[in-house]
Amino acid sequence: MMRTSSQSGLLWVVAAGFFMQALDTTIVNTALPSIAQAFGEDALAMRSVVIAYTLTMAMLTPLSGWLSDRYSTRSVYFAAILVFALGSLACAASQTSSQLVVARIVQGIGGSMLLPVGRLAVLRSVPGEAYVTALAFISIASQVGPLVGPTLGGWFAQTWSWRWIFLVNVPICAVGLLASLRYLPSDRLGERHPFDYRGCALLSLAMLASSLAIDVTAGTNHLTWTLIAGLGAAAAVSAYVVHARRHARPLFRLDLFAERNFRTGLIGNLVCRIGTSAVPFLLPLQMQLGFGYSPLHAGLVMLPAAFAGVLAKRWIAPLIRRFGYVSFLKINTLVVGATIFGFAAISPDTPLLVDLALLAAFGAANSMQFAAMNSVTLKDLSSHDASSGNSLFSMVQMLAIGLGISVGGGFASLFEQRFGAAALGIQLSFLIVGAVTIASAFVFGKLAATRVIGPVPARVGRPLSSDEKLSEK
Repeated sequence: MMRTSSQSGLLWVVAAGFFMQALDTTIVNTALPSIAQAFGEDALAMRSVVIAYTLTMAMLTPLSGWLSDRYSTRSVYFAAILVFALGSLACAASQTSSQLVVARIVQGIGGSMLLPVGRLAVLRSVPGEAYVTALAFISIASQVGPLVGPTLGGWFAQTWSWRWIFLVNVPICAVGLLASLRYLPSDRLGERHPFDYRGCALLSLAMLASSLAIDVTAGTNHLTWTLIAGLGAAAAVSAYVVHARRHARPLFRLDLFAERNFRTGLIGNLVCRIGTSAVPFLLPLQMQLGFGYSPLHAGLVMLPAAFAGVLAKRWIAPLIRRFGYVSFLKINTLVVGATIFGFAAISPDTPLLVDLALLAAFGAANSMQFAAMNSVTLKDLSSHDASSGNSLFSMVQMLAIGLGISVGGGFASLFEQRFGAAALGIQLSFLIVGAVTIASAFVFGKLAATRVIGPVPARVGRPLSSDEKLSEK
């Protein structure tokens, strides 16, 4: 279908936002050893730089739709790009690891709005019959970001400076600011209902406390603080349950969890992603700290996994139609876990073809895993619950990334302290996160058995929510 120049401009602006957000989720990983060396820190201890970004996005995702309704998608998207740019500049100017963590939080505030608000702008501006095509176009940007992120991060760290992994955002943001004023709609709807600030605060507290509890457990022996953080997370969740039962319009209705596949899929997603999200963090560190690779070399080695992941997306629909969600997820989860175990066995002497085959197998299986998990979790939600369920699902995705890095990096640090070798610590950590991934297969076994006859659902419920993000993340 033909698009007007205004619609084409809108899609390019939103695609640029998708690209920046996805890029900054992965570009830092390869440069962490260089950043740690500049600050005189241990590379594994720098995981907080990544966790701060993902956790901030998880906590603020639900707010984006409400802000767009009240102030318009144009205003909120402009503000998101501006905050993201300022956060990027602050990251590049950081002189200590603490300053960098604070700057990443600022960057995460902007990043949390880029995907959901950009998607909402497309939903409100592109006719329904052209929406799927438009969504496919902007989704490419979210796939290209992780594809080039590790290599670009390694190249900047090795050739110029690690600070360029943040400065590269600035010219893109400058163009985006001007383009958003021209192409994004001014569609302020006014405040239709009050936002559930208390519910959002309680869930944010629960996510923060759970991240601290896991990180403390893995990284140190301060069991008292671990217990306090864990109890704090449980108390915050309990308080939200009480709040949701009494509130007329809670952030997430408790009735969402009455749907079996959503409840089971959400738990399975969380557990599985905790395991798999540690891999993009641990692999570049293994390549550099354990194998002595340069940052660029480590980034290039990650390319087979990214390319295989993109190619494997076309396999998911026929496989699920043939075997069903339950059988496919149980078997594919075991494959993903086995490839993670394989990373613990490789060494600098492992033949290159073996390394590439293992990386490609992980990338392909992991890509199909995400697509299947996303689809089965959301496919049975009613139109009434699609918006809220998709927003909660997005929060869990981002939370799982942070928890995965906490677990993977924390155990690697613990084993390094115990055995005195960073490479051995990373290898043993792969065994831990691989076991966590495999454990999610038992969760997926609780899904309601369904056989897919038609196409695998790509999204759920029309109209799409103002809070939702890419389910293919």
